[in-house]
Amino acid sequence: MKQTALVTGGTAGIGKETVRGLARAGFAVVFVGRDRRKCEQVAEELREDAKSADIAFLTADLSRLGDIRRVAAEFRAAQLRLDVLVNNVGAIFDSRHVTPDGLEQTFALNHLSYFLLTNLLLDLLIASAPARVVNVSSAAHRFVSGVDFDDLQFERKPYAAMKAYGQSKLMNILFSRELAERLRGAGVTSNSLHPGGVASNFADNTTGWFRLTASALKWAVGISPARGAETSLYLATSPEVAGVTGKYFERRREAPTSAAAADAAAQKRLWQVSEEAVGQAFPAPSGVAS
Repeated sequence: MKQTALVTGGTAGIGKETVRGLARAGFAVVFVGRDRRKCEQVAEELREDAKSADIAFLTADLSRLGDIRRVAAEFRAAQLRLDVLVNNVGAIFDSRHVTPDGLEQTFALNHLSYFLLTNLLLDLLIASAPARVVNVSSAAHRFVSGVDFDDLQFERKPYAAMKAYGQSKLMNILFSRELAERLRGAGVTSNSLHPGGVASNFADNTTGWFRLTASALKWAVGISPARGAETSLYLATSPEVAGVTGKYFERRREAPTSAAAADAAAQKRLWQVSEEAVGQAFPAPSGVAS
């Protein structure tokens, strides 16, 4: 039976290239995107490119908790196993937006989608072990000195796009490390990564000077989406990291993080806060040392 992978944010940029690389490596791949027509176009393109019919998609807005739960249920109904989960979806917003769940959108999309989707599929990952969770973070985690648990969603302090984004990328690393601790002995690894500055459609949803500045930077110094996907694919497929867990990578190598990203107490607090935000508790799996 083919190994199966699930990739979020798979219709463009490094997500699309991750789907392409996994399909070429022989995986059956399911990706998640928001727009059905775009998903259909990408799936058709990648099936032809990878010479593989085993590429499917699910549509969802992963900033919405209900959509995350629906995607998890639809994936489980269609797939018998999950060998690799790549949490790749993410965005930056130049002003504060609130989702229908009452959550700040950066926090909801960039962190809670990783947290909730992974936990809803965790038993399937464990049953498919050895399996891997790959969490796309960013060097932008260094933009903040820590998670502001007293005002996590910018309800009191002025909203700042780069701080909100940096905090969400810090959360990706903290989540990845806490998950690794909870899964010790389960045969499932959890690692995070910085893909590099990629010339993609990232920040194209923003406006004004913010969009102009982001566009100038990424097209001046950005790497291709294919190169940006290399570390995700390395963590998803390479035998060199088969037993490596709880680490952060850049350019296919383990790399240091900020001190805040290595804060074990923050890892645990973030897990509790995330459970509260999604309204569901996720204790460590039975029989797994944590």
